[in-house]
Amino acid sequence: MDLYYEEDRLGLKIQSETVEIMKDEKGLVGISIGGGHPFCPCVYVVQVFDGSPTEKDGRIRCGDEVVAINGISVKGERKSAVAQLIQCSTTPIKVTINKLEDDPEKGKTFDILMKKVKHKMVEFMDTDSADALGLSRAILCNDPLLNKIKVEILSF
Repeated sequence: MDLYYEEDRLGLKIQSETVEIMKDEKGLVGISIGGGHPFCPCVYVVQVFDGSPTEKDGRIRCGDEVVAINGISVKGERKSAVAQLIQCSTTPIKVTINKLEDDPEKGKTFDILMKKVKHKMVEFMDTDSADALGLSRAILCNDPLLNKIKVEILSF
């Protein structure tokens, strides 16, 4: 049975882009993904790791929807299947993403908003649920945003 989800983008425009990312010496592109069947109608970028090929490229950000890997659609797929497709791909990997158009002049980016939402969600979630959604509890102590927030609080 195929499921079709009508996605409500709250009036935001979508920008699609295909990005070529080279794997690092460990064979990683440097992203964490979440969502996917059966929990979410799409797979999305949860985290872009500091110093990774994806972060250095700069075009893929937290909150971006992963639409295809090397031209293969991942709509409706499980997060684990998408991760395996990325791991098995040769470098460079072509990642097609959908970005919601944001307004940086408002001082907020989807990256920061996604991280704040991620932190709030994970605080009250059991480990199995967090893992199923790609929201590891380790982000609470390893996320650079949390460290920046602590520095800002201490500087007052």
